Amino acid sequence: MGYADVANHFRARIKSGELAPGDALPSVAEIRNQFDVAAKTVSRALGVLKSEGLVTSRGSLGTVVAKSPLVITGTDRLDRMSRNGRRYAPGETSSGHRVMRRSVHDADVCKALDLEPGDEAVIRIRVFRQDGRPTSIGVSVYPPHTVNAVPELAEDERMIRQFDALYTERTGREVTKGQRAGHVRHASQDELDALEIDAPPHAAVPVMVVTVTFHDDENALGYWEDVYAPGSRVPMSE
Repeated sequence: MGYADVANHFRARIKSGELAPGDALPSVAEIRNQFDVAAKTVSRALGVLKSEGLVTSRGSLGTVVAKSPLVITGTDRLDRMSRNGRRYAPGETSSGHRVMRRSVHDADVCKALDLEPGDEAVIRIRVFRQDGRPTSIGVSVYPPHTVNAVPELAEDERMIRQFDALYTERTGREVTKGQRAGHVRHASQDELDALEIDAPPHAAVPVMVVTVTFHDDENALGYWEDVYAPGSRVPMSE
């Protein structure tokens, strides 16, 4: 086992919420014994986590999870729920939940979901917060055939279970997620307001956007977009 394996172990625990901001990592000696590696390997692994802003040294407490860990994507939340049932990380909440039926004209969304411009879809929007501070906006778009199988998507309330599990349970078709893609663009005024960014009118504020499309063996089922506040640390590897 190498330093990258040790770093990945603790990175995954931080992303899953098992280790919360302020929690102490095991001591170097404990990590050495756990993974049967040399002290140099542990030191290099902790150095990687520190460079990523995930952990910090805290004197007599040793190495602790940093106050501002990774801001994860919607697909990471699916993975986290499948592992430990946790929708939110410690200190994380969401607000501004909205559900609406709208005609879709965005070319990227239409292409991803095989929709014609003007076709109707269900759109769900919410703002994620860490310790009360908005960190990202989650937008999910579902075509009619997905909503027919999971009508809860059109209801104006928070989902208790994730749509992919409900869809598979009811149709017998496995849901797979495509490759995440990221790009930078300028935020809309609605996004600036949701992220509580005070910017001059018509200011060009860059935001990171991560998208992913879900499929079964026949159709595209959903398109997710996460819009991140400037300065957020976003993991892009699967």
